[in-house]
Amino acid sequence: MGADLVPGTLLQAYRSGLFPMPSGDPGDPPLWFLPRRRGVLPLDGLRVTRSMRRSARTMEVRVNTAFAEVVAACGDPSRPGAWIDDDVLDAYTELHEMGWAHSVETWRDGELVGGLYGVAVGGLFAGESMFHRARDASKVALMGLVDLLVDRHTSSRLLDVQWSTDHLASLGVVELTRAEYAARLARALTLPLPVAFDRLWAESRTRWRSDGV
Repeated sequence: MGADLVPGTLLQAYRSGLFPMPSGDPGDPPLWFLPRRRGVLPLDGLRVTRSMRRSARTMEVRVNTAFAEVVAACGDPSRPGAWIDDDVLDAYTELHEMGWAHSVETWRDGELVGGLYGVAVGGLFAGESMFHRARDASKVALMGLVDLLVDRHTSSRLLDVQWSTDHLASLGVVELTRAEYAARLARALTLPLPVAFDRLWAESRTRWRSDGV
């Protein structure tokens, strides 16, 4: 318990296998977790159902076009177990503006219906949260994320989902011991960012400059 959510602290935490969550008490510093059993999704292990494929055909996947909206939706206080507060939103929005945090969004008829966000450091993508307003919308976003991460380094990349749940396990998430996770993390951090994220970040910076921002 302690420290802050400034970019340097957050990035060092992810490189060390830690991730933060608010304590739940206003004014208290964040809590930092390093689970004994860590949930990860093998990039070749995502289980795509017929329902997910049908839904994917009705949705458009976008990246980094509505980051703050995705985090805010993930933090909707009406959701069971909601834990994302304004401090988290501000911290990860700053990471996004620096090119470290990314959102993968699902859109239908021009409306944001689902998505996820997380932090990309080398070959690590640390997923933070996801939401849906239409059936399978968050799962389609996960399908889009996996597509972005697949390249010649796929076998060494690490898609971290923090903890495994019955729902995540049904999608292919497995558990690693703390030691196994540390070894996988050390290897992943030696890799470059996925080409897709480098390209998308460059495009977004060009778009912002052309808009005069």
